Amino acid sequence: MTLSRRYFCGAVGASIAASNLNLLADDQSPKPLRVVAYNIYNLKGWPSQSPLAQQAVARGQMAKRLAMELALYDPDIINFSESPSEKLTKEVAELLGMNHVRFPSGGNWPGTLLSKSKISDSQNAPMNGERPKELFTRHWGRALVELPNDEPLIVHSAHLYPTPEPTIRLREIRAMIKSMKSDLDSGRSMLLIGDLNHSPDTDEYKLWKDAGWIDTFAKVGEGNGFTIKADNPEWRIDYVFATGPIAKRVGESRPLFEGAFRVNNEDEKSYALSDHLPQLAVFD
Repeated sequence: MTLSRRYFCGAVGASIAASNLNLLADDQSPKPLRVVAYNIYNLKGWPSQSPLAQQAVARGQMAKRLAMELALYDPDIINFSESPSEKLTKEVAELLGMNHVRFPSGGNWPGTLLSKSKISDSQNAPMNGERPKELFTRHWGRALVELPNDEPLIVHSAHLYPTPEPTIRLREIRAMIKSMKSDLDSGRSMLLIGDLNHSPDTDEYKLWKDAGWIDTFAKVGEGNGFTIKADNPEWRIDYVFATGPIAKRVGESRPLFEGAFRVNNEDEKSYALSDHLPQLAVFD
């Protein structure tokens, strides 16, 4: 049976609406804040040479597939690294009922921040002084999110330099920490989410820890926490960091090695939405 575009779009809308019915159950009860960091591989699917992935891209279905899978986790804030066209990320935002901010890349890997709450301010690569062209060739952006309880939340969305040699990545992190200093010193609630392209046993990770950032997975997660690749994860490079009062409220943090986020190795036609897994963190 051939799935028509009209039927597919209707099914996506109905599925996303159904996944959000729980929001109507008790409007007065406090709800956890659910955060997802996800490198979406330009929304090509992975492996991108998979015939079914290529078919989904050609039929314009990938944004809807991504939105439907994310909706199962009822996210409040989402970071995308390696974003596709702004048209597609806005389509995802619209399907999920979220606000949308795009962070232009110094290269060809823009970032995106989605939020159910209002994004009252955003800045791209907000470092002190002009951005050197070799830094933030992926993306880095800062946004102020107004949470429903009137608590302002600063969110840094980032995708750092990817090579094994860490020199540029270390420069990026030092520039970011310098820019964040006043917020860090003031003890404000902040999140740092994205593909940071380093593992926890590196000098880069130590810089974040020394600056006061809390790795949510290290605090409450279980297992190895690997986030790449989606068929057989072997490295942990995607993070949700927190600092300030919100860091004390983390209750869950885990990579989503499940559903359409992973490759079923027993099915030769299987493909995932990306080569990375999303990292989910939940704050009480």
